[in-house]
Amino acid sequence: MKLYIKNMVCDRCKMVVESELQKLGHQVAVLGLGEVELQNEQLSKDEIQKIDDSLRAVGFELIDDKKTRIIEKIKNTVIDLVHHAEHPPVHKHSDIISTALNYEYSYLSKLFSEVEGITIEHYIINQKIERVKELLVYDELSLTQIADALGYSSIAHLSAQFKKATGLPPSHFKNIGEQQRKALDKVAIKK
Repeated sequence: MKLYIKNMVCDRCKMVVESELQKLGHQVAVLGLGEVELQNEQLSKDEIQKIDDSLRAVGFELIDDKKTRIIEKIKNTVIDLVHHAEHPPVHKHSDIISTALNYEYSYLSKLFSEVEGITIEHYIINQKIERVKELLVYDELSLTQIADALGYSSIAHLSAQFKKATGLPPSHFKNIGEQQRKALDKVAIKK
């Protein structure tokens, strides 16, 4: 049985969800961002409620409607592209998202905007800005390397987008660091 889980955006999240499911006696067959497939199990409504209660206690929740699942898959695809990919994508984000979800991008874009109050493009930009913040705080890459890693056309483009989003140039942000970062599930959803 496949379960869809809100706010499951990183490897640490996957570990917590797997641990919670194991505490409840469930075996995980496949574990991905935002979704879990349990090994050969059909769950009763009571079991599903216990899982949801357990997950809510640690900051997650089950998703039971189709639109919310689609939105979470879009978010997880973007997070995977921006935060977990080793190289910038060679295809447009819209093509990657459309292929990953097997829907026309125009439908996904409209749905995302209606539900989240922000476009997918702005969500991608905001995730990229959070990734830039993280890389600046780690201080292991130059701004040129960060721009290349995230697929920016130039340092000037990255800097302009960063300043527009944060009000600070990247060099100034580097000095104030960690206190300005956000959790990935809290990035740029403005209602």
